[in-house]
Amino acid sequence: MIIRQFLLWTQHESAGRRAEAASSLARAFLYAKLDPAARWEAKTAIIALLDDPSPLVRRALAEACANAVEAPRTLVVALAQDQPEIAGLVLARSPVLSDADLVDCAAVGDEAGRIAIANRPHLSAMLCGALAEIAGAVALQALAANAGAEITRGSLMRIVERHGDDAALREALLARPGLPVDVRQAVTARLASALSAFVTGCGWLSPERSERVTREARERATLGLAKGSDGGDLRRLVAYLRAAGQLTPGLILRAMLSGRMAFTEAALADLSGLAAERVAGLLHDPRGSGLAALYRRAGLPPALEPAFAAAMSAWHEEASGFSESGGAGLSRRMIERAVTACERLPFAEAHAIVALLNRFDAEAARDEARILARALASEAAVEAVLDTIPAELMARYHDDRLRLAA
Repeated sequence: MIIRQFLLWTQHESAGRRAEAASSLARAFLYAKLDPAARWEAKTAIIALLDDPSPLVRRALAEACANAVEAPRTLVVALAQDQPEIAGLVLARSPVLSDADLVDCAAVGDEAGRIAIANRPHLSAMLCGALAEIAGAVALQALAANAGAEITRGSLMRIVERHGDDAALREALLARPGLPVDVRQAVTARLASALSAFVTGCGWLSPERSERVTREARERATLGLAKGSDGGDLRRLVAYLRAAGQLTPGLILRAMLSGRMAFTEAALADLSGLAAERVAGLLHDPRGSGLAALYRRAGLPPALEPAFAAAMSAWHEEASGFSESGGAGLSRRMIERAVTACERLPFAEAHAIVALLNRFDAEAARDEARILARALASEAAVEAVLDTIPAELMARYHDDRLRLAA
């Protein structure tokens, strides 16, 4: 009787009044202490309101039920397939919707619905994987920024593969805590490609020059990402680089000339198929025969072997080698030794290698100049501050230091 009276009343009232009544009825069902019969009647009336032609009524139902665990499943599933402004309320918050429901809504719904799903407080790996396959860049940006999203490495790679050209998405991915190093490398590579296309399109660089600059910048970034990575991360990074065609002899030589032996060992282990311990033993063989055997096993170009051998020889001559915690910069002394070794080769074999090494040397010289310039600027800033201190106060300071030293 109550249901019939309520539904009859809704036929003659305005949409605004019907929306108020729908909200009150839904909240009474969810939170009031009703007897079973009244509860059944209220539930039936709420579900019947799904057929109301006014979106105001259905929105009122969505607002009332969005956070409720006890909301009728039939009602919530129907609202999740309504107009975007209505569906978004339950898609973003309702605990009633299962992963299967959300995957289905993401597949058949619009981008607004997928954005709402991506903003849910918790997202399972399965749901994240589905969004990675079908969502657009804006929804994936929200997903990447969601700390409660369990995004697997494979899903992250798929996101980069599909929408890595989107700058805002790249920024959101790079800001994500714990981003795997190989995924970070993939994002960096897409950024480098975007910059290359931009400068080429503007006519600032020729395509050939732009490609070289991009490759060298990407290689520097790669070694920066590898810095401090553990063995597992390095293996995954190297595997990604090889699959992407970026594990080049030039990159491995750059790593060696930068003292990045952990990366060098991981790269040679991947290319040679040997265990990491075996590679380390061959690479650091003081006689050099181990390096020669490892080099050939890895399938690297014979013309570059003298440069590799000279670089390793220079590295071994260091008192304690290079610190992996230091900068990723190139060593000019190692480069010089490599150039000297390659100059003995026939010109046809040596000119391209020497040109590469000369570019490395120029890069190292610029890095040294930047470091020196920053140091000089810091000293100048300190001196400028000291000049503002009264001479009497400085004299007293020096006297106190002498007294303490005595």
